[in-house]
Amino acid sequence: MNPEPCLTRLLCACTVILLLLGGCAGQTPQLELPLEVEQQRLSDLNLAILALGDGVDAGEARRAAKIAIDYSRQLAREYEITGSALAHNIKVNLGIKQRGLCVDWTRDLLARMKQEEFHSLDLHWAIANYETLFRLEHSTLVISARGNSLHQGLILDPWRNSGHLYWAPTLGDPGYQWKPQAEIHALKRQHAAATKNPSYLR
Repeated sequence: MNPEPCLTRLLCACTVILLLLGGCAGQTPQLELPLEVEQQRLSDLNLAILALGDGVDAGEARRAAKIAIDYSRQLAREYEITGSALAHNIKVNLGIKQRGLCVDWTRDLLARMKQEEFHSLDLHWAIANYETLFRLEHSTLVISARGNSLHQGLILDPWRNSGHLYWAPTLGDPGYQWKPQAEIHALKRQHAAATKNPSYLR
C-alpha cells in the first residue's frame, strides 16, 4: 500500500483543523460590556426568571440572574476561551485546552447555582440533539419555578456565546428540543443494550 495518499489526507486534515482554529478563534471575547448594557441584561434576565411563576421569590430571581451572568464570564476566563464555542471544542478535543465543552459549562454553573439553595426555583440539566445526525449533542442548565418541569423553564446557556449568557424559554429555543438529562441517559443505556443484544428491544 502506498503511504503517500494516507500522508496527504493526514496533512489535509491537519490543515483544515488549523484553519478552523485560526479562523474561528479570532480575538479573546470581550467579556466586559458597557455598564448600561450589563445592567439591562441583568434586569431582563431577572424579569424573565420572575415570570416563570407567581411563587418565584424576587430576591432569589435577582441572585439567580446575577450569578448566571457573572459566573458565565468567570468560567470563560477559567476555561481560557479565545474564540467561538465550536473552535474551543476542537481545542479541548485535541488536548490543547483542558475544559470548556458544554458539559463543563453546565456542570460548573449548576454546581454554583445549587450553592444558593433556592426554595422557589428548580434547576435542571437538559440535553438536546442526542439523536440528530448533523448537530452536536448539547447540554445546558434550565431554571424553572419550583415544581415545574424544564419545559416550563428558561435556558441558561453560557457555552453558546463563549461566556456571554444566552437565555430563552425552553420551548422557544430555535433548533433545540430539550429533554431531561436522565431521559437521555436512559435512552443511551437502552441503545447500548440493544447494540450488544439486537433482540433486547423485541
